[in-house]
Amino acid sequence: MNHSFNRPSTLATLDIGSSKVCCLIAHISRDKRIEIVGHGYNASHGIKNGIITDINQATLSVCNAVETAEQMANERINRVIINVSGEKTRSLMHNASVSLHKNRPVGDADIEKLINKSNSKINLTDNELIHCLPTSYRIDKGEPLKDPREIYGENLSLDILLGFYPSMLYKNLSAVIENAHLEIAERAFSAYASGLACLVDDEKELGATIIDIGGGTTGIATFKNGFPIHFSTIPVGGNNITNDIAWGLTTSFAHAEDLKNRHGCAFLISQDETESLNVYPVGEEDDNSIRQIHRSDLINIISPRVEEIFEMVGHKLNEHGLKDLSSHRIVLTGGSSQLPGIRDVAAWVLDKQVRLGIPRNIPSIPKVLYNPTFSASLGMLLFALNYNERKPARSSGRTSVEMGGLNKIFSWIKQNF
Repeated sequence: MNHSFNRPSTLATLDIGSSKVCCLIAHISRDKRIEIVGHGYNASHGIKNGIITDINQATLSVCNAVETAEQMANERINRVIINVSGEKTRSLMHNASVSLHKNRPVGDADIEKLINKSNSKINLTDNELIHCLPTSYRIDKGEPLKDPREIYGENLSLDILLGFYPSMLYKNLSAVIENAHLEIAERAFSAYASGLACLVDDEKELGATIIDIGGGTTGIATFKNGFPIHFSTIPVGGNNITNDIAWGLTTSFAHAEDLKNRHGCAFLISQDETESLNVYPVGEEDDNSIRQIHRSDLINIISPRVEEIFEMVGHKLNEHGLKDLSSHRIVLTGGSSQLPGIRDVAAWVLDKQVRLGIPRNIPSIPKVLYNPTFSASLGMLLFALNYNERKPARSSGRTSVEMGGLNKIFSWIKQNF
């Protein structure tokens, strides 16, 4: 396919997950209104736990999703914003400071100097820098500031959240995009994008963790004072629940997935002891081979895995001193967050207020996309519109000229807004 933008106000996102690949095409008006004009999604192949395992199958999954979105939008795309996921994602809070002129307030030159100093100290050995997000400024070690300009002080410091991904794994992801005749405009961690789509401003200010439960992984992004302060991922998701069902009931993965979606629940209630379900043994999918189980047998398989997911999330948050933050709440999103009862289990294990996160920060989206499954896909559009990252000139060997070529998609935003 020969891809080219028909109009400069077009953005495209590509969510490459362990269960699905989703492409969105949107038109952006000069007042930053988003109109979804095309969407396509299908089951993913060649991807496991967020990692590319088969280049050719993953490329075919991407091409099918992109082609469906292009046909709906009646236009071609050649650049996409992609998500990055998998247990190897990690983040680090980076700090830098500069001395200020005592006789004048903070200006743009001071901020530029600070950011350049910060970037010069970033170590990218064997890693791709996915995020370089300014979070909060401080003057003379005072309270966090979103904009320090016009304020006097002696010292200006900046906290920057860095997001890393192993270079070798990223090369495989890049190869899939290149084989689909596309270019990568920018990258975003899945949970971060989901947070942009689902969290309200007050949650980001007071403190909230978005937990994006996908097929093969569960992404974590914590926000505080309006900014992200932590990213991580655990290698467990909805597919692990399905596998447990398939093994426990000796049935096919497809039938296990159907049982989970139609009859699954994260915790047991008394009436589950009497309700019966039909199970097809693997390889014997005719009515003569049906055997019956109690719904409680199914739920007793599901519950331990759901608890384990949130225990692992809690461990990640505890490692970074985030589990016991006051006024902190949990927002669940992603396709596997729709399992009945999962919100209650999360609240019990993590001892937090929990709600289900549906993409709410883009008005008038198609009804089919108003679903936790598409939080990351939609959040990447908001990521593009509010792009404020200042990355070093070199990232895993790419020169500043090459980085500029990858970021062409954002130039019109800066020019027009």
